[in-house]
Amino acid sequence: MSNWETLLLRVGDKCPEYGGSVDYKEHIETCYGVLWREFDHSKYEILELLLQCAEQLPHKIPFYGVLVGLINLENEEFGKNVVDSVHSKLQDALLSENCNRIRILMRFLTVLMCSKVILPSSVIEVFETLLSSAATTIDDEAGNPSYQPCADFYITCILSCLPWGGSELMEQVPGELDRVVLGVQSYLSIRRHSHDASLIIFETDENKSLNEKDFVEDLWDRVQALATSGWKVDSVPRPHLSFEEQLVSGKSYSLSPVSCPKQTTSSHSTIGRERENYEAKLKYPQRLRRLHIFPPSKTENIQPIDRFIVEEYLLDVLLFFNGCRKECASYMASLPVPFRYEYLMAETIFSQILFLPQPPFKPIYYALVIIDLCKALPGAFPAVVAGAVRALFDRIADLDMDCRTRLILWFSHHLSNFQYFWPWEEWAHVKDLPRWAPQRVFVQEVLEREVRLSYWDKIKQSIENAPALEELLPPKSGPSLKYNSEEDQGFMLSKELRDMIRGRKTAREISSWMEESIIQVHGTKFALEVVIQTLLDIGSKSFTHLITVLERYGQVIAKLCADQDMQVLLIDEVSSFWKNNTQMTAIAIDRMMGYRLISNLAIVSWVFSNPNIEQFHISDRPWEILRNAINKTYNRIADLRKEIGTLEKGVSLAEDAVVKATKDLEAAEAKLEVVDGQPVQAEKPVRLNRLKAYVAKAKDEVVSTRESLEAKEALLVRALEENKMLFISLYKSFSDVLTERLPPVSADGVLPKLRAQDTDSMALDLDEPSTMEVDHENGEKDDSQKNGGKVTQRYNVREQDQWCLCTLGYVKAFSRQYATEIWPHIETLEAEVFDGNTHLLLKKAAFAGLCRSTMEL
Repeated sequence: MSNWETLLLRVGDKCPEYGGSVDYKEHIETCYGVLWREFDHSKYEILELLLQCAEQLPHKIPFYGVLVGLINLENEEFGKNVVDSVHSKLQDALLSENCNRIRILMRFLTVLMCSKVILPSSVIEVFETLLSSAATTIDDEAGNPSYQPCADFYITCILSCLPWGGSELMEQVPGELDRVVLGVQSYLSIRRHSHDASLIIFETDENKSLNEKDFVEDLWDRVQALATSGWKVDSVPRPHLSFEEQLVSGKSYSLSPVSCPKQTTSSHSTIGRERENYEAKLKYPQRLRRLHIFPPSKTENIQPIDRFIVEEYLLDVLLFFNGCRKECASYMASLPVPFRYEYLMAETIFSQILFLPQPPFKPIYYALVIIDLCKALPGAFPAVVAGAVRALFDRIADLDMDCRTRLILWFSHHLSNFQYFWPWEEWAHVKDLPRWAPQRVFVQEVLEREVRLSYWDKIKQSIENAPALEELLPPKSGPSLKYNSEEDQGFMLSKELRDMIRGRKTAREISSWMEESIIQVHGTKFALEVVIQTLLDIGSKSFTHLITVLERYGQVIAKLCADQDMQVLLIDEVSSFWKNNTQMTAIAIDRMMGYRLISNLAIVSWVFSNPNIEQFHISDRPWEILRNAINKTYNRIADLRKEIGTLEKGVSLAEDAVVKATKDLEAAEAKLEVVDGQPVQAEKPVRLNRLKAYVAKAKDEVVSTRESLEAKEALLVRALEENKMLFISLYKSFSDVLTERLPPVSADGVLPKLRAQDTDSMALDLDEPSTMEVDHENGEKDDSQKNGGKVTQRYNVREQDQWCLCTLGYVKAFSRQYATEIWPHIETLEAEVFDGNTHLLLKKAAFAGLCRSTMEL
């Protein structure tokens, strides 16, 4: 990398390239001097890298705006090229609905206006274009109100630009800025308040958020407060002010108009509009749902608009450095702001880990970033993370089931990177809680996951300061073979089967022996028990052994388990053999499903069998197996769709090749020359034959690719039908078990309150004042129980109510996670499951997960 490239990338950083200096003016002058010296030789490379830096390091956009302005003073063509490129990129982003590019490019346009490269009136025109599109979208007649998420996104783009350029716009075009502000105010007065019960992290906050400001309304309040304070922002660097005398003499360019895609409705049915709204939320998702973990004293010196800006910085770094964890942590720890923000950084990262419907990136990415931040800021960040864990633990009973699972997985992985150290004595009291108490279940599941990542004795040693918690450790893992002595029925048959396998007998030979020696004498069920127990015992040494056994003798298992009832018995045997090892149970069942030995319907049937139903509220074991089954079904469909897309491109390319080869052949055949007064073929026969062979080969390729495409399309149709049956079976199973246990709806339609005891269900004595709060976008806080110190607690929710809360939570979580696959079958589900006899609490949970309206329930 050349010197000018390094300086451009590192401008604004405290780094060796700038002598460790954080004097922004000195950085810009140094960088500009080197860029200008290289300009004649590398102006196109400089333009490309500048634009790339502005898009992928958006927290440093003010510095890149000034650099463009300074080069524009010397070379107006460069400034015009930057403006044209940004305009082109913005227009493409609007048409392709690329939210991140739209947001970043609008910020860059605003900053270029501050550096006198773009006229203020042009920025106002872009704002008004987006404002007009937003207003039209939510108009019942001219637009499509279901696409309000798109309109809201445009408004947040406008508002989020103002901290970077509001002061300059007010100074140069106050009338036009006032017109935009009034337009935003008018839009807010006619839009619908955004409330989505599916995306609330804490279940008990559902009713509170109905009457509190959503994200757009909250941002509007923050911008209004910014305007009242004279547009003074601490967290936005304003390096252009140091170069104002120079920049003011530069040429400013107007921006060509941009256009937004028109959102029109394609459905007039209620279900159709709700589906469109769901799809709009996928295209234009809310970027952040704030999670206030720490008391106000930790962040009270940060102004409302500064909090928003730092959150944007952090989310941008997470976005553009996905896959570069160390660089990500480095940039997050050194943002260009003049105040400390460790607590805000932790809140933002945890809000992403728990983001619903799913985090923007894989959870492991956030886990690794937290680990690197703990190492980069050893004196501050580990304690902040520990405080966040304690706070979330205090409200674990209210946490969405999907979020609870994510927190368990993250926390166990995090501890595995820090020698499993945690002051477990603080949580030793959970052993005295009922076995269904969420805090007890949380500790139990964390310990179980830790054992997976290490080994039993190591985890036992890690809780030696809280020996009472040893009761919550899982049993020491190991297989549980039924045939351990000659007195056990089936011992000799198992031994004989083991000898046959050691003797390398084929699957066909074993099947014949099984038919004659076991099935005809003892029946199929006993044969299944003997064969599965023996094969699992042989494959128990390692995961590789298990795979080898399934690959070699899968035919034997398939013959035994030809129908769903036998497959359920097969899963029972696997669960029994690995009763002390949840991980191996899940792996074995997952592999068997992969080899088509077990269907997803059989897994659903097994999960909802009585022994597992009784574990719904005290163990993640059945839910993990169910998640794996649905994920495998979903991944199979996704893979088929990807393969079909590739084959469709292949058909197109093959058809183009046929056309080209045919033209080449026709052109060759058309070439004639006159010999002895007679026209004869000019091309040599060898070349003509070769061209004919090319045509034939290209046609064969088209036929072959089309056949492959048709085969994959047939598989996709079959997979989609299986998927449909899976979700019908799943919701019917949920309906059956919940109908038996949920309290009835009152005669006047009032839903039963399973959390009625929650107001005083947790009694706490605390030593430390820190509290956990959830922000409802308008700055109001919901104080939970305090965290830290030793606590004494009791949990008064009845076991059956807790079972119902957990099961309904999973209904909502599964509906939300697989909503995209469920929506095409919604009418069938309405007819077969969600009819008039369905319990309203079940319907409410399912509808909330699908982002459907629950107001009429």
